[in-house]
Amino acid sequence: MTAFSLDRSTLDMRRGACPALSSPMMTGDGLLARVALTDPITPSQLADLCRLARRHGNGIVDISARGNLQIRGLSEASAPLLDADVRALNLPLRDGLAVETPPLAGIDKTEIADPRPIAEAIRQGAREIVDLAPKMSVVVDGGGQLRLSDLLADIRLVAVSTDEGLRWTLLLGGTETTGRVFNVLRETEAVSATLALLRKLGKKGPKARGRDLAAGLSTNGAPGRTASPFGTFRLSGDLFAAGIGPAFGQANAEDLIALCNEAERLGIQSLKPALDHSLLVFAGQTACEALAAFAGNNGFITSPSDPRSAIAACPGSPACSSATVATHELSAKAAEDCGDLLDGSFKLHVTGCPKGCAHPEPSALALCGTAAGLSLIAQGKAADKPFASVAFADTNNSLRRIADLVRDERRAGENSAACLARLGPRRLAAAVTSGRS
Repeated sequence: MTAFSLDRSTLDMRRGACPALSSPMMTGDGLLARVALTDPITPSQLADLCRLARRHGNGIVDISARGNLQIRGLSEASAPLLDADVRALNLPLRDGLAVETPPLAGIDKTEIADPRPIAEAIRQGAREIVDLAPKMSVVVDGGGQLRLSDLLADIRLVAVSTDEGLRWTLLLGGTETTGRVFNVLRETEAVSATLALLRKLGKKGPKARGRDLAAGLSTNGAPGRTASPFGTFRLSGDLFAAGIGPAFGQANAEDLIALCNEAERLGIQSLKPALDHSLLVFAGQTACEALAAFAGNNGFITSPSDPRSAIAACPGSPACSSATVATHELSAKAAEDCGDLLDGSFKLHVTGCPKGCAHPEPSALALCGTAAGLSLIAQGKAADKPFASVAFADTNNSLRRIADLVRDERRAGENSAACLARLGPRRLAAAVTSGRS
């Protein structure tokens, strides 16, 4: 059993802190513990986790952008109890380095290669490597319907078909688009090359990241190919997957338990948290569609056309003490009023502070809470220079003015992201200030 680590002097809320089941992180609503799974679980097991979240925490469960479960509102007394109770469930818990594969790996007939054997070899080989950064991650992507192209990774292996056969492109740092190409390797070389790079990073110490080995290398430049996980996917044989998600990645334990109970009633036996704050369930087409209908009627996201799926929002105030704004309330209003702007071509980033935990990459449009109101940032991160600042009370009107401008100026065939980039910060700022007295 993993030793429990809870030291008040090390509990912090810094960007880059890595909460874990045995080393929770302090947030505004108490300690947060992450439950990272390597394989699917049953609906009954997820319901059990939700009951533990209710018993030991505040009953709020997050699904992170990388597909990890997070249990909120723990205390110093309840956190070790949660740790023991979760481990007693005998779930497929991740232990050690995060080596991630697409959620449909091995059951998606459209993928180039099954990445799971390589991922497992890297996971096992990395056990002996010490002093890696707490949030060090490796992505092994075999292609298919749901890619991990937009997830940040220190080291990324991407399957490619060539005239010589299957190869793996090894990238350092960033996303699939921004990562630096280190090499293109045969399958037999991919594991050893990855482990060699991890050993180099370990020797550099726990602050070293994949980008630190990328000097002089060129970016991949390939366009991101991540599809929305929401909807229904045909897999191998008669198997289907349905992608369901709580609004803004967060749900009450009771709502998730009700979803799990319905899944069991429908005969669904397998599910897993997945990318973009989603939950993928695996069953026949009829059961998947029935559960999706139940979920949609109970406030969950079930379609990529749902505007809420185009918003990346942090927990906000009061869940995070760094936040100055209730991000979920703001996001819900944005989804209600600005659905035409939120066409899925970009993530509207709504953050309570400049750390920007919910979306570390630049966004076409971001709203960042400040002591005085909100900053609006175009084509940048939350901490970048804003093109306008507004009072809290004027946030919704300002966003509506931007949505109106994009609707009026959008060219034939142009999506919202391209239109926002073309308009630029000056036009956006003028739109925001046009309605002020």
